[in-house]
Amino acid sequence: MTTERKLKVGITHGDINGIGYETILKTFADERMIELCTPVVYGSTKVANYYRKSLDLQPMQPNVVRSAGEARPGVYNFVEVEMPADLKVEPGQSTPAAGKAAFAALELAVADLMAGAIDVLVTAPINKHNIQSDTFCFPGHTEYLESSAADGSKALMILLDENMKVALVTSHIPVSRIASSLTKELVVDKIRAFDASLRSDFAIERPRIAVLGLNPHAGDNGLLGAEEEQIIIPAIREASDCCKITAFGPYAADGFFGSGAYKHFDGILAMYHDQGLAPFKALGMDQGVNFTAGLPFVRTSPDHGTGYDIAGKGLASPDSLRSAIYEAIDIYRRRSSHTEATANPLRKLYHEKNKHDNVVLDLTKTDE
Repeated sequence: MTTERKLKVGITHGDINGIGYETILKTFADERMIELCTPVVYGSTKVANYYRKSLDLQPMQPNVVRSAGEARPGVYNFVEVEMPADLKVEPGQSTPAAGKAAFAALELAVADLMAGAIDVLVTAPINKHNIQSDTFCFPGHTEYLESSAADGSKALMILLDENMKVALVTSHIPVSRIASSLTKELVVDKIRAFDASLRSDFAIERPRIAVLGLNPHAGDNGLLGAEEEQIIIPAIREASDCCKITAFGPYAADGFFGSGAYKHFDGILAMYHDQGLAPFKALGMDQGVNFTAGLPFVRTSPDHGTGYDIAGKGLASPDSLRSAIYEAIDIYRRRSSHTEATANPLRKLYHEKNKHDNVVLDLTKTDE
């Protein structure tokens, strides 16, 4: 019997004035996490010690390393990232120095991820405003990671928990631009990417995808908007007819979530950020995970933000970060298994005409 290798899980500290360090320290206070994986935290031991002492958290002795390559299994590894000279811990405050510190950790962790020094990446929340600079000009982690992949792959944001998986057609754009950004081609691309991720990353053989409408009551047959008739319905038909994807809709978002219809689908595709994520977080905030699908590496994060309102108060729950680590490990392994299983697919084999009964037999078909 073989034992699976412990994956190296890179974890960035996020905004130092948020709840990132509190959730990281609480997560790895449970020694079972170190039995599950080899954690590699990118950040500042000084900041970690500040939060450990101020919140009276369990003492931890990290194995401080210069690079992820030196990380050892069975211990809590910490890569000391060069921090801004003016860095100061100010819980609950958005500061330029905190933004610089967040990007410094993210940049190093992504470089290690691309180089294979860590297996998966889990990111603590950043402040999308204070992290902006000449080197980070993206709406968030998702777009930065898509750019870092540099292979033309397109990221798909998926929020998930044990009850549902919600993907987005548009993500971090202003509401005023949503309708003009939608095209049939974009919706088809997102349906295809979602279907591919459900198959490879979640081992769902024939995913059932629900597609939400854009307008109230899914447009009400054109009365409340034309996007459903002109864009979304044709996209669903194309995905079904040309790509053999099992997609349904469009559904009105309010009734879809309110009636519990989401329980009957493997995935839900929302047209914009709050349409999908507001009900998702209302139903499963503590356990939710943000997964960046569609890229050649695995990245997850908690589904919450910096939590400035509770930062430094000892109130932050580590559940979402812990779930993000679990999901990153599971997705990596499922994706690896799927890649291995589909690397050399068998060709379809057919018998020649049977001389006796003149029937063509398809050996790839089985009774269903």
